[in-house]
Formats: sequence, C-alpha cells, structure tokens
Amino acid sequence: MNSEQNSLFSSDVVVPLAERMRPRDLSDFFGQQHLLEEGGTLRQALERDRLHSMVFWGPPGTGKTTLARMIAAHCDAEFFSLSAVLSGVKEIREAVGRASTLRDQSGRRSVLFVDEVHRFNKAQQDAFLPHIENGTVYFVGATTENPSFELNNALLSRVRTYILKRLESDDLRLIIDAALSDEERGFGRVNISFAEPLREQLAALADGDARRGLLLLELAVDCAARNGDELLIDESVLEQVARDSLRQFDKGGDRFYDQISALHKSVRGSNPDAALYWFCRMIDGGCDPLYIARRVMRIATEDIGLADPRASQLAQFAWESYERLGSPEGELALAQAIVFMSCASKSNAMYNAYKEAMRLATESGSLDVPMHLRNAPTALMKELGAGEGYRYAHDETDAFAAGVHYFPDTLGEQQLYHPVNRGLEIQIAEKLADLRARNKAAAAAERDTKNIKN
Repeated sequence: MNSEQNSLFSSDVVVPLAERMRPRDLSDFFGQQHLLEEGGTLRQALERDRLHSMVFWGPPGTGKTTLARMIAAHCDAEFFSLSAVLSGVKEIREAVGRASTLRDQSGRRSVLFVDEVHRFNKAQQDAFLPHIENGTVYFVGATTENPSFELNNALLSRVRTYILKRLESDDLRLIIDAALSDEERGFGRVNISFAEPLREQLAALADGDARRGLLLLELAVDCAARNGDELLIDESVLEQVARDSLRQFDKGGDRFYDQISALHKSVRGSNPDAALYWFCRMIDGGCDPLYIARRVMRIATEDIGLADPRASQLAQFAWESYERLGSPEGELALAQAIVFMSCASKSNAMYNAYKEAMRLATESGSLDVPMHLRNAPTALMKELGAGEGYRYAHDETDAFAAGVHYFPDTLGEQQLYHPVNRGLEIQIAEKLADLRARNKAAAAAERDTKNIKN
C-alpha cells in the first residue's frame, strides 16, 4: 500500500465508512422514493418549508437518522440529537432548554431527533408533549418497532408517521459504488479491483441495510489482497467478510412476527413452497427452532385439526426430534412437518368449536350437572338421585345411548362442532349426522310414549 493509501486509512480510521458516507442532501440520498420522489408526501412538505413533528418507522440502516439530519439542514433548523438508550428526562429537559433559548434569542427553529424512541417509557414520552405543542421543538423520532404498539397515543396524535422501507439491491449498489468512487469520504483515491458480479453479491449480503453494506465493504477493503498498488476484492474476500454475517431478524419485533405470520398463512393456504421458504428465512435469521416447533403444533390443531389427525402426531414428532437431535437433523424434521401440513386437508372446525364452547361456558355461568350424569359414590348421593337414569353407552347398540342428554338442563342440546367436507372430517360428519338422527328418533319415540300414557 502506498503512502497516499496509508494517509487515507490513518486519517479516517476512527470514523466508520458508514458515518463518512452519510448523505449531505436529498440528491445524495438513496432509497425511500415513495417519500422523496417528486410529489412524495415528505418531499412536498420540505419543498414548501412546512416543517412538522414526525416519526420514522423502518428497519435498521434505511436512513432514519440521515433523513432527520437532512430535514433540519434543508429547513435551516438547529439539530439536536438524543438516544433513548442513553438519555432520560434530564437530557430531554436540557435539549428543550437549549432549543427554547435559541428560539427566544434568534427565532431559529430546532429539530429534536430521538433515536430508538420506542425505548422511552410513558413518562419520558409524555415529557415531549408540551414542547411539541408550543413549537419549542419539532420532534423527529426513529424506531424499528411498530409505533402503534410502542408509542403513546398522546405522542402519536401530535406527529406524522412515515414508513421507511428496506433498501432494494439497486439502492445498495448505488451506495456501494458511491463509496468506492468518492475521493473525499470513501475509497476513490485507492486503486481497488472489485468486479461487478461481486458488488452485486455484497449488495445482497447487506440485506436491505445501508449501514451493514458499508461495514461489509470496509471489511472487504481491509481484507483485500494486495497486488502492487492494487487491492483485489475477490470471492474469497467476500466469503471471509460474510462468514459470520447473519440476516436481519429482530427476535420479538415486527419483522419476527411478520415472518412467523407468513409461515403460518402459507401453510394454511396450502402452499408448501412458500411455507418452506419462510421457515428457512427464520432459521437463517437465527430464530430458535423450538419456537417454530411450538407454532407448528399450533398450526396442526388450529388449521388442520381432525381433517387429518396425523398432522398433530407429525408436529409432536418434529418437536421431539429437534430436542433430541438438534441442528441440522431436527430442522429437517420440522421442515417435513411443515410441508406435510401445507399439503394436508384443512379444517378449523375443531378450533371454532373450542372457541364457541369456551364462550358458552363463560356466558352461561355455573350451571348444575344433570342428575343422571352425576357421580354417586355415597348412599346420600344415591338417595338424592345422583346417577339415576344413566345409561352406560357400552351396553347399548353400537356403544351409543340414543336420546341421552349431556348438557345442563337449562341449556338444552347444543351443536358446537361443525365438521367440514374435507379429509377425515367427511366421515366424522357422516357419523355425527347418523347419531343425531338416532337421538332425534329416540326423542320422538319418547314423546309418543308419553302421549299414549296421557
């Protein structure tokens, strides 16, 4: 490496490439075209100098902090920054005090940027409210979590929420190319050989995150082989920097629940290919396979049920297989269960029956057990009539006591389970229809007997 290269790296060693390459104005900003293109909502507000309080919600590395800085610069406003991880009410008051002084002395507006705002508790979030209302600060919050769940309604009602999307590969390529060609902030003064296909691979490794892409590029330059004055980034270098690089996966966050939802709905929609894809996405991102095993068991009982009882057995087998074997054998067992369930007959009849039974039990209260169904372990209970008139089903034809009632007397007979016309439930429905017909016939015969006696 020559002296010019040494000078570049030594002078910038304490400043990460992602920070050096932070866009300075809107023309330098890649991605989020839905907000910043001509006619975009945020762009119109900025062009008309209509500064307002807002929250940016999006994945890491999509430009939330950068956009807040550019908004302040574009509107000629002072920029104050807080991190919800490191700050409290004291720091909020100090920032607001500085903004208030600036407004009173020069009339200049202030943008108060709060990173990871969802980490503030209710009291800390409430501390911003009066200062947003009286115009002391224009609040800009950044969060990777759903604001509807993580931010107070009082704060949400005072801000405009903008959704930032993960960056596309084309956006990331532009960012990578800019860093390689920028002579002031990037590697433009360094002779780097980096083939186009490999740049595409690096963009894919960034996984929608600009900060991650620039970090990987910086690592690749550090690991590049030297050939005279040239630095060579080849396949082996990319393999080295990507070896321990995990995909974006925020356990417990929105992306986590979005992916498990996609897996569940793909199985329910009988699409084994999509179900397998979402399963592998979660495993690739670092999800605990035992969490997926529990969800697979839920799918078996909620979406397949008695249409194919083998689903529950296979879900249990996959769960136990992972507990015993670990990875990767156990993951293959889970994949097998997921594909089987995707192809199996579907029924939520059992799931709906359970919910309806729970509703009925809750709403009807503590109704008495009918006397003929009660246990009679003592002479007193027998004397009171417990168990009197009970017919032992195994002593009846087909082990079915036609005409016997099993619900509380005040409820009467109820039908909670409605089998669907799919899978094993076709046979179940036929059998239940026959039993109900026999019950109906027995009830009619009992009425005729009573009428004759009367």
